[in-house]
Amino acid sequence: MKQTIAIFLTMAAMQTLAQNKWTMQQCMLYAVEHNHEVRQAELELDNRMAAKKGAVGRFLPAVDAGIGAQYNFGRAIDPETNGYTDVSTFYNGYSLSASLLVFDGFSRLYALKAAKASVLMGRASLRQQQDRSALSVLQAFANVAYYEGLIKVADERVKETALLLQQTRLLEEVGRKSAADVAQVESQKAEADYELIRQQNLYASALLELKTEMGYPLEDSLCLFIPSVGTFHSQRGNISFPVWEYSSPCEQSSELQVARYQMQASKHEWHQARASLLPTLSLSAGLNTTYYKTLHSKTAASFGSQFKNNMGEYVGVSVSIPLFNRLQTITSIRRAKNNYRIAQEAYDQKQLELEKLSREAWQDWQGYLKQTTQMEKKVEADSIVYQLTRRQFEEGLSTAIDLHTTSLQLLNSKATLLQCRLMAMVKEQFVRYYRGETIWTE
Repeated sequence: MKQTIAIFLTMAAMQTLAQNKWTMQQCMLYAVEHNHEVRQAELELDNRMAAKKGAVGRFLPAVDAGIGAQYNFGRAIDPETNGYTDVSTFYNGYSLSASLLVFDGFSRLYALKAAKASVLMGRASLRQQQDRSALSVLQAFANVAYYEGLIKVADERVKETALLLQQTRLLEEVGRKSAADVAQVESQKAEADYELIRQQNLYASALLELKTEMGYPLEDSLCLFIPSVGTFHSQRGNISFPVWEYSSPCEQSSELQVARYQMQASKHEWHQARASLLPTLSLSAGLNTTYYKTLHSKTAASFGSQFKNNMGEYVGVSVSIPLFNRLQTITSIRRAKNNYRIAQEAYDQKQLELEKLSREAWQDWQGYLKQTTQMEKKVEADSIVYQLTRRQFEEGLSTAIDLHTTSLQLLNSKATLLQCRLMAMVKEQFVRYYRGETIWTE
């Protein structure tokens, strides 16, 4: 009973420790929420939404109110007689006006359409930056996992060389090995220690790069949950991840959407520029009144009576017909049309670029899967060779140089196998991304 409880507590402690570590998905999600470039994209989206609200406001009438006060000293016009006077006076005016643009060649309509397309482009751009941040974290996480795996391999080699050095020294004492053999093994031990330190330094650099991509505080510690070296197999055989055939990039790709909405916005801006050739029609109406008083005079009318009696109203209609503005309108239309064509070319270019990147990701994924299979066989064969060479070395049938060669060969094979497994995982995620699937969960 006590043993069962102890096993249960140990498993609970290990589960709690794993929960406190960051998985790859958690790192990507943190980067999506805290990456500085993602935050900049969020602010740019807010600016686009504000511009859209401004485009909507252009359909509403403009209302203005004004109040003015003026003291006149010396020669001035008397508002009562419209003649000149040299008496100091006080003048107070009030106005309320409204104007409405009725027709402007549909310029406001195209501006609103362009603003809507700009908002959609901003959202796609935000998603694009989030995806780029997640992919960068994915690659940085794979690098950390790679160097952690190499540290484990290097640590195993350190332990093996330490044990081998101990055995060689014992064999030297009984006369089965020479001092040269001991020196060779000591050299291998020093080389293994150096390789371990080098991989630890590379791991620290990779971890720092991961923190930078995440937007994580560099001074804080970051514990990662990295599966063991042998579990980085592609999910190709999983039922939920069937063997795919190659397909073109998804039309819902955020990168392609940015180019598409940019093309739509440029088209509406072109139409908006052409609207400048048409006349505009606007309505206006307003109220105004004044109050006038000669200073030091007690015979002036009251403020209320003047405010009422001096009240005036007006209604106006104005039509503006563009005739010639030094070719500025023609230049603007030409520039807007060229921008639209540039956006079309950029959209076509982005399609070709995504097609190329998608094919490369697919080919790389398939290639790393095949390389992983072959490297697994090679690691198995190199392990057998190393064990046989070590046994022969213990029996005096091989030299320390032969043992060192087979050891390095096995180390390189394990490192290459780990790299192939990790790259197969990374390229699989890239294939998912180009197929329009979500590689990070919100």
